[in-house]
Amino acid sequence: MSARTYSPPYKRALGYTGLIVLAVLFIFPFVFSVVNSFKTTAQATNDAISLVPNPVSLAAWKQIFGVGPAAATTDFPRWLFNSVFVSVFITVGRIFLDSLAGYALARLRFPGRKMIFGFIIATLAVPSVVLLIPIFLVLKQFGIFNSYEGMILPMLADVTGIFLMRQFFLQVPDALEEAGRVDGANIWQIYWKLVLPVVRPGLIALTILSFQASWNQFQFFEVATISPKYFTLVTGLANIVGGGLSAGNQFPLKLGASVLTVLPMVILFVVLQKYFMRGATAGSVKG
Repeated sequence: MSARTYSPPYKRALGYTGLIVLAVLFIFPFVFSVVNSFKTTAQATNDAISLVPNPVSLAAWKQIFGVGPAAATTDFPRWLFNSVFVSVFITVGRIFLDSLAGYALARLRFPGRKMIFGFIIATLAVPSVVLLIPIFLVLKQFGIFNSYEGMILPMLADVTGIFLMRQFFLQVPDALEEAGRVDGANIWQIYWKLVLPVVRPGLIALTILSFQASWNQFQFFEVATISPKYFTLVTGLANIVGGGLSAGNQFPLKLGASVLTVLPMVILFVVLQKYFMRGATAGSVKG
């Protein structure tokens, strides 16, 4: 082993110790939420630090999944459906539209292409909070305020996804498209059958980012909806924590709902993390 790559054992031990400490600090809030969701309200209020529920109570989870008389105070099954429904539609829309826009900006030659891309990137400098009132007015004007259409349509494309897909399409060899043209393929067939499969890591990365963004979206959904029946898990949980739905000090309910909100993202990232890391790295190679 060369002197440059050798690391003394104590340095490696310190490094691993630091990583373990950071991992514990990162995971502890999630463990804390899970444990306290299985406590009674009184125990969670008086002894929140204990990591052993005594007794173990399923009251919060029964209320979350609509079991028992207390379920009438909230509508978590409906909010879970809304989160899944809206996130899936937004993710599918972004995969299709962002990849189309990214392909056009990366591979097609047309006047004003660079200027259009510059304008798209410039929108990243606009704080999202500035757009909330205009978005509300547009939704009211088109008659889609407080509806699934109003929650989905304005979010079907985003600048980050367009930029990401453009970076991936820039890495596709020109020879692949030339071969498609020689074989008589039109531009749609080249995009759909030849180029799109090559950038699959980028599509997977875009899928994760889009689903995460739509699942965790709060500001836009707060502006686009007003009725509890259109709440997602995030907006519903925010109303519960804020006392808007008379949840009181039901800490097990609130923490259980937060676990339910975070869990799909954890599962999605664990399952697809190798594709996401590969895609995020590959997309940053060429500008």
